Amino acid sequence: MIDQCKCNETYNLRVEADISADAIWCNRCRTNFCISQVPLSEELKSELAEWISTYGEWIDWANDAIVTNGFELEEIHNQQGLKLTEKVKKEMNPKYKITFSPSTFAKRHANKEEMRVKYEKY
Repeated sequence: MIDQCKCNETYNLRVEADISADAIWCNRCRTNFCISQVPLSEELKSELAEWISTYGEWIDWANDAIVTNGFELEEIHNQQGLKLTEKVKKEMNPKYKITFSPSTFAKRHANKEEMRVKYEKY
């Protein structure tokens, strides 16, 4: 696994969802690790893959917007990610520092929309 990383050696990993990516990343150089090479149980790898497959259900891709219940969907996804991160921590060697990076798309998009509306007044 480590040989995929651009760092000489890393034990600082992150669990994060993104489109067309696996769930484990180097937290230093942001390399995305192939999940098949991460030392986790097949059951947990499957759970992570299922979680990744739901990434973005809160996004209306065609209109660059958030679906009606998008904030709730993103929050549910982030809560699932936290639970999976705890499972990853339990299965990985204790020398690895594992953190979770939640999705912030809905919040960032709402802030962007708020700013757009604010400046349209001028």
